[in-house]
Amino acid sequence: MIRYPSPLRAGARVAVTAPSSGVGADCHRRLDLALAWLRQQGLVPVEGHCLRTQHKQASAPAPHRAAELMHCLLATEIAAVMPPWGGELAIEVLPRLDWTALDAAAPTWLLGYSDTSTLLMALTLRLRWATAHGACLMDLVPGQHDPLIGGLLPALATAPGGRFTQRSSTAWQADWGDYTIHPERVFAPQIPTRLALLDVNPGRAVRFSGRLIGGCLDTVRNLAGSPCGDVPRFVRDAGDAGAILYFENCNLRPSEFLCVLQGLKLAGWFDGLAGVLVGRSSAGDVRTAEWLNQREALVAGLADLPCPVIIGCDIGHMPPQWLLVNGALAEVRYAEGAAEIEQRFV
Repeated sequence: MIRYPSPLRAGARVAVTAPSSGVGADCHRRLDLALAWLRQQGLVPVEGHCLRTQHKQASAPAPHRAAELMHCLLATEIAAVMPPWGGELAIEVLPRLDWTALDAAAPTWLLGYSDTSTLLMALTLRLRWATAHGACLMDLVPGQHDPLIGGLLPALATAPGGRFTQRSSTAWQADWGDYTIHPERVFAPQIPTRLALLDVNPGRAVRFSGRLIGGCLDTVRNLAGSPCGDVPRFVRDAGDAGAILYFENCNLRPSEFLCVLQGLKLAGWFDGLAGVLVGRSSAGDVRTAEWLNQREALVAGLADLPCPVIIGCDIGHMPPQWLLVNGALAEVRYAEGAAEIEQRFV
C-alpha cells in the first residue's frame, strides 16, 4: 500500500527549494546556518533557484516552483527535498505537477510542516508515497539539541520494514523569537508538556494503531473533496490496519476552527478512524467567557467521535514536534499526560 523512500544516509544529496514561501534577504543568515547543519550531518545540500527570494507570498511564480519541485522529486541523485519552511501558496503547485511521471518514479523523502503539509498529504494520498511531517529546515541549526530534533535524521534512515519510537516532549515553547535579529536561535522550551484525552474519562490510558495521515489544518482543509485530499479512501484502503488522523491549528480562530472541523466531518475525514492526534494551537485564544475558545471548539467538533482523541501533541508550530511519517503504521500509547508513538515502515 505504501511506498517508502530509500533510507536517508550520510553523503546523500538534499534539495533545498521553496515550493511555497521563499527566504528573504533578512533571513539568509538563518538559512546559511541550516545548510551548515545539513553539512554537519554528512548530507550534501543542493540549493534550488526558488529559494532565496520572496515576492507576493511565494519564492517564485507557481509554474517555476512546480517545475523545480518536479525536478527535485524525479532526479535520481536527490534523496530528499527539504523546503526552508511552509507559507500559504503550496496548493498552486499541485495542479502543475506531472502525477503520471511521479507515479512511475521511485519515491523521494519530502520533509516539513505548515504549508509543506499540503504537498505531503497530496503525495501520500495520490501516490501512496510515505512523506515526512516534522521540523522544517529553518528549525535545524547548529546547537539545536532538542531530543526530537536529534532523532529526525535517524528516523529518516529507517529501512523499509524497520521502526522507530518517540516519546512526547517534556516541555514546549510558544515564542519563536526573531531570526532576523537572532539567526542562531535554538529551541528554549519552558512550558511543561501535558497531553490530554478529549474524553469523559480523561484519566484513562489508551492504545490504538493505524496508518498516519494529516497536516496543518489551515492548509490541508483546502484539499478536501479532491484526489489530493481523499482521506476517506485512505482510511478504507488501510482496512484492518486502521488509520490515524493528526492535525494542528496554526491561525484559525476558535469559531473558524470549529467550522473547519465540522466541514471535514461532513467530507468524511473523521469516519472510521482508530484515533486522532491534535497538536498545540498557535492561533491564540480568547480571554472572555462569552466567546468560544480553542478547547471548546475541539470539544464541540470532536467529542462525539467513537475513537480516542489526544490533544496537546507535539505537532506543528509550537515546537518541538514529532516526526510523523504519512502512511507509516503507527501505534500510540497514552497514559497520565504523556504518549509514546512507534512507527513501522510496512
